[in-house]
Parts: sequence; structure tokens; C-alpha cells
Amino acid sequence: MRDGFHWNLPARLNMAEQCLNHAADATAIIEYDGSPHRVSFGDLTSMTARLAAVLDAQAGDRVAVLRTQSAWTAAAHLAIWASGAISVPLFKLFGPDALDLRLRDAGIRTVLADAEGREMLAGFPDLRVIVPEDGLPDAGPLKVVATGPADPAVIIYTSGTTGAPKGALHGHRVLTGHLPGVSMSHDQLGQDGDCLWTPADWAWIGGLFDVLMPGLALGVPVVAARMAKFDPAAVSRLIADCGVRNVFFPPTALKMLKAADISIPGLRSVASGGETLGAEMLDWGRQAFGLTINEFYGQTECNMVAASSGALFAAQPGAIGKAVPGFDVQIIDQTGEPTESEGDIAVRRGAASMMLEYWNRSDATAQKFRGDWLVTGDRGVIEDGYIRFVGRDDDVITSAGYRIGPSEIEDCLLKHPAVAQAGVIGKPDPVRTEIVKAYIVLRDGFHASDELGVELQTHARRLSAAHSYPREIAFLDALPMTVTGKVMRRELRKLAEAE
Repeated sequence: MRDGFHWNLPARLNMAEQCLNHAADATAIIEYDGSPHRVSFGDLTSMTARLAAVLDAQAGDRVAVLRTQSAWTAAAHLAIWASGAISVPLFKLFGPDALDLRLRDAGIRTVLADAEGREMLAGFPDLRVIVPEDGLPDAGPLKVVATGPADPAVIIYTSGTTGAPKGALHGHRVLTGHLPGVSMSHDQLGQDGDCLWTPADWAWIGGLFDVLMPGLALGVPVVAARMAKFDPAAVSRLIADCGVRNVFFPPTALKMLKAADISIPGLRSVASGGETLGAEMLDWGRQAFGLTINEFYGQTECNMVAASSGALFAAQPGAIGKAVPGFDVQIIDQTGEPTESEGDIAVRRGAASMMLEYWNRSDATAQKFRGDWLVTGDRGVIEDGYIRFVGRDDDVITSAGYRIGPSEIEDCLLKHPAVAQAGVIGKPDPVRTEIVKAYIVLRDGFHASDELGVELQTHARRLSAAHSYPREIAFLDALPMTVTGKVMRRELRKLAEAE
């Protein structure tokens, strides 16, 4: 599958041109607020030109985008890129401190916002805030600055759970770098009738470069309908009303659909990334969607590096897929050499979706690499080409001499009918180094009790192994989650250490 593939990037590459180079009457975006509204590529190009004229940005300027899913949000990024400037997506759920940190770090002077975003920025009087819905003057044809693949285009801040987030600076090549993995995870995206949507916010790399921009680049209509709250019934209506055939569901969204017993027929592909799904979730997906959910793997610094594809090869429960064409993904040891044992998941330099650097963080950039390899911070093994995720480097549990990956235990617990969500961590223990502890969110109709805790331990021991079952169970109303839907195991460790 990967033999003979190499990146053949043109000397001139600008993502605005890449996304808008389609027939003017073709559908680019479908805005949905209870009913669908079609936005053509001609419309989107005109919106981009008007916004670029008002923006008047120069090459290298950093311009933030603080908006929810909409055609104007797409036009905002395209206008910034067409100007040769650098877009900086910001999440609408950020508080003032989080906004201030990113605005200052990136040196932002202008923000393209919606009305709600403008209200959020009221405490930043020195910023120039442009809300295109207020009205923009007509403009001439869109002018696109000549840029190259490695010219800076976008800064996306990591969703790290501790410490100051780092801004991953990507070049105009980043969109091209996502296309092989996006195509794989949607079983060759771009077929007649394809229509793409995700509930993931476009402020993160998953929403922006796994869905919006690849859809535009491939000419696949993208639905814009960011929900304030994920509602399984509303999701089902949206998919039916807009004719969605291809969805990126973060793992948390899949769990909520499963808990609501929602089936969605008519989809051609469902992709998911962020955490491994496990056999139980894959089996449910086949029943609910009539297809196999394709998993993919990556991170803000280098995304879509591995994927599964039901159209190309059989899924392996517990595996995140195989290396995507254009990416050399290996398991390396502490010396930077590939190993057949468990080790660090790493990507060789040269991949098109790999960041240029961390913005203004040369020290952190250097630490991210081990020789010729970008080290993801995740642990894994490769078996017959399938990459198996063991856990974050700091998530792997060491207990009585065993190394235990939390994802497998979480998958076992999720097979119990009482469990809605599970987070597993290692709790310090004077005898075993660590013991496995599980934090559980129960489904409606179930109540926390010592008896249920013992039942869950027995269940996990039966499905997993005697050395890896949770020796402690705690019940929570909700698990701490990142904005991208990942369990914040570091926060769970803090709870355990405080006990």
C-alpha cells in the first residue's frame, strides 16, 4: 500500500488556492441550524475575497480565528492564508486566561470572530476584532500571495493537560499531508455523494484538518453545525437532513451514541481518533452503522500518520491501524533505533503534516525529536504492520513488574452494562510500585455501591488478566476530559495521589 509513495509538493502551494480550486456552482459547505443552507465554492471564494480585503494582513502576521463552525469560519482561515499570513484557531470554550496566554504567545493583533467571540474579547481592548456577519464591502477577485509548502500558515496550540500549551507551527504543506490518512479513514473519501461532518470543533487539528480543509480540497461538501452540546438525537436528524455520508466521531461521541442506543443507517464511513476504541466499540459500530469504524492516529505536531481502512484491510481490535502512505512510523528505543519490542511511537522527519517547529520554543522543538524521529510521547508495538497503542509514555502502569496499558483495561470495563465511561491509572503502592485503579461513570439506572465495585473487578479480571484488573474502583459523576475528548489521566492520578 505504501510502496513507491513519496511527497511531490509543488514549489508554489497555498492552502487557499488548494481549497477553492473547484467549479463555482459546486457545493462547498452546508450550514445547518435545523435546516440545511448550501454555500457554493463561488460563494465561499467571494466571502474569502471580501474578508481578505478588509483584513489587509501581511505575510507572517498572526491572525486569530475565534468562531464556531460556519462558512465564514472557513473563509476566515482561507482569507488569512491567501494573504500569506498565519491563522491561529482559538476554542470558544476558552476562559480569559487561556485566551490571554495564546493571544500573547502568538503576538495576535487581529481576531476574526463571531458575535459571541467578540463578547469574549471585551477584556482585550487593544485587539482589532472583525465580525464578518456585521457586513463587508464588495471586493474584487481574490488575490492569493505566492507561498511555498514550508511557508508558515497556521499555529495550532496543543491540548496538553499540564504546563503552558505549545503552538505547533505548520506550513502550507500540512493540508496535503493530511489527505492520504483522511482518504484511508473514510474508505477513499471523494466518491460521488460523499458529504462530511464532525461534531469536533474546528479550533483543533481534528476538526480543521481531518474534516473541514480536506473536504474543501477534495470537493466534498462539509456540514457546518457545531453543537453547544452533543445531542445524539439531534445528530441523527442532522445526518439525515444534510445527507451526511462520512463522519469523524471522537471516541466520546461514539460512547454517547452507544449509551443512547442510537443507530444511524446510510453512512458510508465513520472515522474516529484520539483513543483506541477496542473490540466492544467496534462490534457496536457494525450494528449501529452497518460498517466498521476506521480508527486513525496522530497529534497536533504530526497528524494522520496511521489509520485503518475497511476498504483496504481488516481491522484489528486494539490496533490504531497501519502507517499511512508518506509516513515512516516506527517503534524506537531510547537511543532512537527501531525496536521490535514495546517502545516509543515515532515518525521520521520529512512527513508533510509534520510541524515546522513549536512557535518561539526552540528548546521544546529540540526535545520533541530524537535524532531523525519525532517522538509522539505514546508507547506502542507493531505486529504484522498493525500499530498497537499501549498508552501515553506517562500513562503506562508498572505493577509488580508488569507493564500495563490503561486502554485495554478501560475497554474491558466498558463491556459491563453499568459502565458509561472509564478512566484507568496507576496509583502509587509501596509493594507493587503501582496498582491499577479505575474511575467509573455509571449509566443511568445504576448506582454506586461496594457490591458493584466488586462486580466490576470480577468482570475486568475475567476479561483481562489477574495481574491487570483494577484493585481499586471509584465512582465519579464525570471524568476530567480534554477539549478534544480524551480522558485526562493526569488529573485522575492527582485524585489518587491525594487519597
